[in-house]
Amino acid sequence: MPRVCLVQSLTVAVIANMPSAHDEKDPPYQQDIRYVFKLNKWILGSIGIWPVSEQGFGRHASKIAIALGNLTLSFAMVPFALHIVYDEKDIIMRLKLSGLLAFCIVSMTKYCILAIRRPKIQQCIEYVKNDWWKVTFKSNRELMLKYATIGRNLTIISASFMYTAGIIYFMILIPFFSETKINNQTVRPLVYPIYNAFYQSQISPIYEIVYVAHCLCGYTTYSITVGACGLAAVFVTHACGQIHMILLQLEDLLNGENSDIHQRIAIIVKDHVRVMRFSAVIEEILQEVCLVEFSSSVCTICLLEYYCIVDWQANNKLSLANYFLLFISFCFNIYILCYIGELLIEKSSQIGSVCFMINWYQLSPKSVRSLIMIIAISSNPIKLSAGRMVDLSLTTFGNVLKTSVAYLSFLRTLVM
Repeated sequence: MPRVCLVQSLTVAVIANMPSAHDEKDPPYQQDIRYVFKLNKWILGSIGIWPVSEQGFGRHASKIAIALGNLTLSFAMVPFALHIVYDEKDIIMRLKLSGLLAFCIVSMTKYCILAIRRPKIQQCIEYVKNDWWKVTFKSNRELMLKYATIGRNLTIISASFMYTAGIIYFMILIPFFSETKINNQTVRPLVYPIYNAFYQSQISPIYEIVYVAHCLCGYTTYSITVGACGLAAVFVTHACGQIHMILLQLEDLLNGENSDIHQRIAIIVKDHVRVMRFSAVIEEILQEVCLVEFSSSVCTICLLEYYCIVDWQANNKLSLANYFLLFISFCFNIYILCYIGELLIEKSSQIGSVCFMINWYQLSPKSVRSLIMIIAISSNPIKLSAGRMVDLSLTTFGNVLKTSVAYLSFLRTLVM
């Protein structure tokens, strides 16, 4: 009996000390995946673009969010366009309002493109998750975290500029510094001016409802811009991290037994092909978005430069600060796309250089022929393009700035 009691007591003690399923921490790769996608999931999930895997009502929540987002954009844009066409007579104010309307139209276009590309976005997310799941060495994990941090920081900076400019415009500039008087009656300002025929918009609570709807429209447009740039940054920096790991494998190719060289080359080729396929999916997702962003950025940056000059001459400091912050935001967004495109070109072209720089003459002729194929493929580096018409690189960013300055000079000559 004493032995039985002792065994029972030991069994109870062991069971009590065993960690439950709720006490166990998530595996490291799941924590890393959350770290990589957390910001983008928040931003794109709020507008329904982030893919969800829930069943039931949760599966339709993103569709409802997309429908509401497009409805909010249309609710603001249609009366706004009517106001520009029929009500506004001042050419300078028409230019200011036209820039804001064009930004809404561009955002709505990118919104529809991202909504159509949601299956491809899900495919890229699964690519990234599988790569994190397969990490076995601590050095590889640290390398991937390094590139993931670059993409995350780019997203944070883009979101900080865009949302700060939006808060200043929506919460400070419009409510407190835009009131006007017509026939001794104060006209309460709206974020997006509306057609004068809709005079009921000044009556409470209609005014408050319209103002909140306009704020939701502004949040949607800024989230689309930040989300697209953040998505591109996360995916492309992950691809660059995978390419960096291939470079390390090539540099370490001759270390070890000669019998393993063919197997190592096979692994390198397999990983290279996987990165190229991943990059092709990224290109498919972003090519239309980058084309719209690239073509609109030239005009938007030009208009913002013009607004800054006009407000500088009018000594409108608050409006000048807001437009300048928006100018920096748009410049930085297009810079993000060009920077990550340059980074992808640079990293993918390094594969051929590393293949040539290692002591390949110590390999067998069969192994050298395999390296020749890798060099031939890497001679055409992986690129991001705007609609497959313009390659995104730092040179392209310089051309955007030069073109916007040329348009600014033309606009000043035309208007002033």
